[in-house]
Amino acid sequence: MLYSSERSQIGSLAQDLKEEDGTLEDQEVTELQDKLSDQIHSPKEEAVVRMTKYHVPQGAGDIVMIQSDHTGAVDILSAELETADLLGEQRKAQPPPLAPPTTWTTEKMKEFKAKMGKEKNGRMVVKRGEVVTVRVPTHPDGKRVCWEFATDDYDIGFGVYFDWTTVTSTAITVQVSESSDEEDEEEEEEIEGLAPVGDVERGSKSYLRNRYGEIMPVYRRDSHREVQAGSHDYPGEGIYLLKFDNSYSLLRNKTLFFHIYYTS
Repeated sequence: MLYSSERSQIGSLAQDLKEEDGTLEDQEVTELQDKLSDQIHSPKEEAVVRMTKYHVPQGAGDIVMIQSDHTGAVDILSAELETADLLGEQRKAQPPPLAPPTTWTTEKMKEFKAKMGKEKNGRMVVKRGEVVTVRVPTHPDGKRVCWEFATDDYDIGFGVYFDWTTVTSTAITVQVSESSDEEDEEEEEEIEGLAPVGDVERGSKSYLRNRYGEIMPVYRRDSHREVQAGSHDYPGEGIYLLKFDNSYSLLRNKTLFFHIYYTS
């Protein structure tokens, strides 16, 4: 848009040129006016363009401005929105909830103990103050894990957890620790070993909570009176953690008879 004073200047300049050179036609004068008008802009309009070129998002949250080293373009980001996106990705990464197990008991204590006493790995002693964790990987031919156990004379704590991790071996292993606190420290060391040295975003207890799921919490069972049994359908690939907890006992060791297997 040209103002009247600018139009007068263009018209006057074209008229002067026509008077000096009589060969200049009316069409050439019109073209000259158009070229000159394209080169003259309103200062007010240019200011408006500059003001509206970058729109700052409205709303609460920190504003982050990033300028490109190559083009000089400026991007304006909302830190609050980015945080929400990251939390959304974290929620997606969390494993699904675990279904409760099926449990039952049987009174055939003598038969069960006699049978497990003959098995190579059907009997162990859980010492006073110890926690024994039996790690049972999911089997490609199975669909559920089953367990049975009993003790001599005294009860024992028992619980089942699940480790959402890649299975590299189907071998059942046994881990012994002196307390549940020591187990937590060993698990934290395992996660820290997976993180690169110097990484500021190292593994932590929050990652540990996302990786491990509770199927049945540890509490004392009357395994000296009845055989304790149960099963759980595979939620996916991972490792079951069957914990036999004698950490509360300061004086007595517990003789444990147990049988762990999978079914299809």
